[in-house]
Amino acid sequence: MKKKTKIIIIAAMVLLLGVTGYLNVVLNNSVSTTTSNKSQTVSSASYFQTYRTDRESTRDQEMLYYDAIISSETSTEDAVKNAEQAKLSLISQMEKELVVEGLIKAKGFTDCVVTLSDTNVNAVVKTSQLNSNEVAQIVAVIQSQLSVGIENIKIIPVE
Repeated sequence: MKKKTKIIIIAAMVLLLGVTGYLNVVLNNSVSTTTSNKSQTVSSASYFQTYRTDRESTRDQEMLYYDAIISSETSTEDAVKNAEQAKLSLISQMEKELVVEGLIKAKGFTDCVVTLSDTNVNAVVKTSQLNSNEVAQIVAVIQSQLSVGIENIKIIPVE
């Protein structure tokens, strides 16, 4: 291609990129203005939905990654073994989170999201505030299902 043609193509792409950026800013501002006028309960409900959707999406990607390693003919035996072990660990973690979330909801809370790490458990509970009895109930559920000390449990109320 001629040098002049390349310059014209690059200039057009830069112009389109600028227009896209401008539209993105304008549209995001109008969406944030609209959503800031809605009630707080809608945002907390969307928090739990959004978190679950994001968590599911991330875990689906992780599963696909592990499956790709397991099914690849070029993967070593150690890589396949590690991928299978990681996949089983992830499935176990998902099951534990689901059980604990269900049990916390059974205690009378509207919604709950639980995340596990190697040492910590985080529970985000849909409520404006927690009294000591409710905290004790949540801690009891978590400790009965998981071998975690109270110092490694974080409970966060979200309205």
